[in-house]
Amino acid sequence: MLTKGLAHICFTVKDLDASIAFYCGSLGLAPAFDFKNEKGERFGVYLSLGGRTFVELFKGSAKPPKGQSYQHCCLEVADINVAVAALRERGVEVTEPTFGIDQSWQAWLADPDGNRIELHQYTPKSWQTPHLK
Repeated sequence: MLTKGLAHICFTVKDLDASIAFYCGSLGLAPAFDFKNEKGERFGVYLSLGGRTFVELFKGSAKPPKGQSYQHCCLEVADINVAVAALRERGVEVTEPTFGIDQSWQAWLADPDGNRIELHQYTPKSWQTPHLK
């Protein structure tokens, strides 16, 4: 295999500060570093998901390029019920956890720009389990 893992996922967002507040304040990601222009103005940011995996945000038009097939990103959580309860306490709309055909728990939410985010809790019977290392 040529790849080692997911390095980052990038979103273009309308309001960088609102998106940082959501990803850091609601989802609990930690700021890693900023992208600044020659005037010192922040136009993007890296937020840590843990290890060397990040969410990258850039200020701009939040319209996907024509033909882009992106549907959602998925974040693994240790306990789906704890994660859903914590997000709801922070004012985030999250679906009820459901048990998927892949034998994993899932719940859904969206960021301020409407980008869909799936939460995933693996189980011993999850189809992904044989691939976990």
